[in-house]
Parts: sequence; structure tokens; C-alpha cells
Amino acid sequence: MTHEHSDQLDRLAEVVRQLSAHYGLWLAEAVHQLGLDAALAAEREAGDRLTAILAGKLERALGRESGALLAGLDPAVMDKVAQALRTGWLAADGVWFQAVEKASGMDAAKRVNDTCWTRFAPLEARRAKALLNLPERGGIPALKAAMAARMYCHLNQWEFVEETGHSVVFRMTECRVQTARKRRGLADYPCKSGGLVEYTGFSREIDGRFVCQCVACPPDPHPEAWACAWRFTLPGGE
Repeated sequence: MTHEHSDQLDRLAEVVRQLSAHYGLWLAEAVHQLGLDAALAAEREAGDRLTAILAGKLERALGRESGALLAGLDPAVMDKVAQALRTGWLAADGVWFQAVEKASGMDAAKRVNDTCWTRFAPLEARRAKALLNLPERGGIPALKAAMAARMYCHLNQWEFVEETGHSVVFRMTECRVQTARKRRGLADYPCKSGGLVEYTGFSREIDGRFVCQCVACPPDPHPEAWACAWRFTLPGGE
């Protein structure tokens, strides 16, 4: 790679970095000033418009016809790119946690992490509902479909068990974070506090009737077969 090409890549990466940060700061401040529900509604409008705007600009920059930005690209390659971006999302989560922990300690990092999940899990649920055209009160079928579309569920191994007409248990059978810690001889990361806000927020955004209960999540003891488990129930057997 030439020095000039390296500089161009650095500049492109910096543009993506600042674009992402600015978009995220807009969402964070909208949550602060408008509340989560109104902010997520605004994000849907802004995000849909931005997606179309960016696609058009990239098409023109690359000399592509309208609507043909990725035309001719092998679907298998697109899948690999999507998976690379998902693992990049997980890496972003990790480096932010480590940076805050280094600056202010584990407790501060966990507070930031858990607060982020109170925002991101409902956003993820709304995006799944929009992309999959799920109903507002879709119950267990909607929850299962939305969970399968989550970032984490493309990265980890998981299963649904103990399903009845009004409840289901989600189990993470292999978690990248905990597996990596185990390889390094470390104890489980105690993610229960974050999981409680994450899974509660996600499920209630899919269907506001859901009650989320933690079956077990570190630092709770759990079997080798799974890292954490969560029960979702519709009260009254609805």
C-alpha cells in the first residue's frame, strides 16, 4: 500500500468515525431532551432519510446508477461484510468499556454500559419491528423473530426452550465475551445488571405486555451448557 493510499484510507475512516459519533450524539441528546420514546420515533425518520441520502451520494461518487450501489456484488461477500460490521459493533462496545474503565474504574464503566443498553435495546427492537413488519402486540412469535434479528444473535449461539402459549425462555448457549474470558482464565464478566435492562427494554418494546425474568446470568452460577437465560412471560396467559 502506498503512503498516499494509506492517507486516503485514514481520511475515509475519520469521516466514518465522525459521522457515526455525530449521529449517536444527536440520538443521545434527543433522548435527554425529548425522552426515549420520542427520540426513537425521531431516529426512525432521521435514519430512514439518512440511509437514502447516503446511498444516493455514494452512487454518484462511485458512478453507479440510482438504486444500483451494490449491484453485481456477490451475496456471500455482502454477508461477510455484514458480519464484519457486526463484530465491529461488538468491538466498539468493548473498546469503549475498556477506555472508561481505564479512566474511571469498573463501576463507572458498568454504569455507562448499562445506561447505553437502556437506549440501544429499545432502538434495536424498533428497528427489528420496522424491518420485519411486526405487529405492536405480536407476543411470543414477534419476540422470537425480533430476537433472531439482533446483532448479538448473529454473533453468539442461542436457543429458545420451555415455550408455552404465554412464556418462553431464551438461553445464550455460547457468548463470545464470556468464552473469550474463559480462554484467558478469567471469571465470567458480571453482566446481569446490563442484561436486566437490555432484555427488559427489548422485550417490552416488542410487546409492552412482556415481563422479563432473569433465570441466571453472571455473577449467578450457571451450567456449562449456557451462559445466561431469560424468561419472557405474557401475564394472564395471554
